[in-house]
Amino acid sequence: MHSHWQKQGKDPLFPNLVWARPETKATAGKLLVVGGTGQSFAGAAEAYLQAEKAGIGSTRVILPHSLERTVSKLFPAAEFAPATPSGSFAVSALAELLDASSWADGVLIASDTGNNSETIRLFEAFLEKYPGQLTLSGATVETLMTTPSHILDRPETTLVLTLEQLQKLAVAAHHTEAFTSDMGLLMLVERLLDFNKLHTAHIIVTHEGTVAVAADGHISTTDRADQPTTNALASHAATWWLQTPADPFAALTTAVCKQ
Repeated sequence: MHSHWQKQGKDPLFPNLVWARPETKATAGKLLVVGGTGQSFAGAAEAYLQAEKAGIGSTRVILPHSLERTVSKLFPAAEFAPATPSGSFAVSALAELLDASSWADGVLIASDTGNNSETIRLFEAFLEKYPGQLTLSGATVETLMTTPSHILDRPETTLVLTLEQLQKLAVAAHHTEAFTSDMGLLMLVERLLDFNKLHTAHIIVTHEGTVAVAADGHISTTDRADQPTTNALASHAATWWLQTPADPFAALTTAVCKQ
């Protein structure tokens, strides 16, 4: 009855992925992290550190130019792209993002990009022009819900979000069955499976100490009592996924297993 659902314990469901990981940084993939506003770069910094922890080969981080004066010495790995007067990414940053993405094997947009209308236009344009693996984290998914099909039906896309954010996304997409905060795990799995079958994007959702992965018509659940942030999960997901692109479900499931 539940052949589509696999439960992951302390040990990975797919140990072969662990043993087959790249042995050198040169072969462990390249990730571009985009994030930050004029007020904060904490999300992008967390994503960078977590990607390193996950075993990424190389990482580049792009922040709004508004942060350069305060961040360049604290975070020397950062690069900077044009910003709006309020400090968020400007539409004119598109060329820099596309150029950097051509270097990367995958792109992660962290959850601290703000909801500036110009920044939203930038990311919408980026989604249209960038064809590769894209991971969106937390609040960034919320900012792109105005046209939910742009993220839900985009190939090579993984959304990492909380149950509350999944609720909003399902409403925006006019999904007929609601995700509610009081639903049990079985109901969450069944509705997540139905939702995933309707859309291309892979989904990782956190709810009450559980992390569920939905990809290619399969579901896995993993107990994570430590309740990792969406940025942390997204960084591990992006890293494992770009290292195992042929099997997204196995890669994303392994990524959320506490290592």
